[in-house]
Amino acid sequence: MMILGLVRWMQPVHGYDVRRELLSWSADKWANVQPGSIYHALRKLTDEGLLRTVSVEQVGARPARTTYEVTAKGDEEFETLLRAQWWQLNEPPDPFVAAFSFLPAMPRDEAAAALRNRANLLRAGVESMRASLDSDWVRNRKPVHVGWMFELWLARAEAEMAWCERIAERIESGVSYLPAGLEQAEGPSGWSEGALDAE
Repeated sequence: MMILGLVRWMQPVHGYDVRRELLSWSADKWANVQPGSIYHALRKLTDEGLLRTVSVEQVGARPARTTYEVTAKGDEEFETLLRAQWWQLNEPPDPFVAAFSFLPAMPRDEAAAALRNRANLLRAGVESMRASLDSDWVRNRKPVHVGWMFELWLARAEAEMAWCERIAERIESGVSYLPAGLEQAEGPSGWSEGALDAE
């Protein structure tokens, strides 16, 4: 959707300019768009009839520069993808949640320390985002909605920071991970031997 949308917005446009714009948005960090895959994606979208080649320019020994624009089919596909993301809740897979599901396999002190470290990493990201929000780059050189996206990321990061600190405190306090009556199964050995299923 990102590449299709950018071509639609900037058309006619070279692949190089699409790549440069996506990198200026840091889309590789939040949209899973890898810089090395952009040219491949442009060719694939063209093969699928969503983009068309407007021209191919060769200047000296430099690589040819292809200019793209969106087809009617591409317009329709972009509108479909855009609205699907606006009207549906699609939770991205989070490797941390997978790891957290095995909390009993971690020593309590390490689990609490890891959560506090995660909070510190998030805090550093929050400080960076706040600096960006206050910068001339966001306030005067980017559309207003870019700042609103930063506000969303800030709210999510701050909520997760608070959660990490809260859960670290609970772990350190010795609160059982298991319901009453199953406390004897707590810890890697009891937990891994099917004690939960046996009850």
